[in-house]
Amino acid sequence: MSERDLAPVGGIHSVRIALRSDADAVAEIWLERERRDRRLAELAALAQQAGVRIRQVARAELDAVGDGLNHQGALAWVRPRAPGREADLEAILAAAAGPPLLLILDEVQDPHNLGACLRTADAAGVDAVIAPRDNAVGLTPVVVKVASGAAATVPYIQVTNLARTMAALQARGVWLIGTAGEADQALFDADLTGPLALVMGSEGRGLRRLTRERCDGLVRLPMLGRVESLNVSVATGICLYEALRQRRPAAP
Repeated sequence: MSERDLAPVGGIHSVRIALRSDADAVAEIWLERERRDRRLAELAALAQQAGVRIRQVARAELDAVGDGLNHQGALAWVRPRAPGREADLEAILAAAAGPPLLLILDEVQDPHNLGACLRTADAAGVDAVIAPRDNAVGLTPVVVKVASGAAATVPYIQVTNLARTMAALQARGVWLIGTAGEADQALFDADLTGPLALVMGSEGRGLRRLTRERCDGLVRLPMLGRVESLNVSVATGICLYEALRQRRPAAP
């Protein structure tokens, strides 16, 4: 694998996640040569334990490669992993600690959007992200970079037939809630507490007809201004955190 196939993951926390979650995918880490502090020393120790090569570099090199990343003096060069398969969903659902929470992305093609969705999915405790194999972005170096470590922590499942996978989830008792601007029910009025898959449409096009028809229900995000829609990664964040809010245990 050439250097252009590797993704720079920046930030002390993100590098730590990469080393602890999937050290085999880390080709090497770069640490800022001028810094001598405990957190970078801990990263170096983790890398040594995992047999990952360490390079001491100037901050200017980190800035140049990071291209705006808040690297905090640390970068990990990560090999994007292969996406999971539909067969992996059975084990994921069986291992879920509570009612599963899934995210379905219907033909999202922008790697920045997918990376942002993976990062939010990790934060919201999503059990897996599901996408069609065709006409959708995979785990590219850009996706891994934007995800800031989440590409290694959230299972990303690509399936051949999304409608068939959705039907299989329904047979397992998972409720499918899609998002559409014309839906009658607002997101905040929907019950998102049980086994759930949130279904988000692609950039500009939204949900495809077959995907929409397979959903058990549709919700809309209230739009009070003049803008008609939100970026898919922003809308995903809002939906996931509303689900998380509803699913939190009640305070004693």
